[in-house]
Amino acid sequence: MSEELKILQKTYDMVQYGYICLRQYPKSEKFTLGSETKQCMLGLIRLMITANRRYYKKTTIQDLDVELDTLRYYVRLAKDLGFLPFNKYENWIKMLSEIGRMIGGWQKSIKQ
Repeated sequence: MSEELKILQKTYDMVQYGYICLRQYPKSEKFTLGSETKQCMLGLIRLMITANRRYYKKTTIQDLDVELDTLRYYVRLAKDLGFLPFNKYENWIKMLSEIGRMIGGWQKSIKQ
């Protein structure tokens, strides 16, 4: 139970940092890529809570992994398009990688 709470807190911290980064997106992108990125981050929290509450977690954790990969690509696209400075991209990706490792550990614990 403690591991699930840690991953939820890490995700919450990542979403807070993501909102700070999204403020730098140009006005023309705030309702396209910015909005999609926000929805993806909020979906990540929703899936995290759902997986924590379900008895059978396997499919929800797989959905969580897919959502995390989607968010990684959104962040990468923002960096490649010049909406996000490299240092903020690097910090955000480090947070996402840590969450990904925690999800992988969660998946392994479910398989056992």
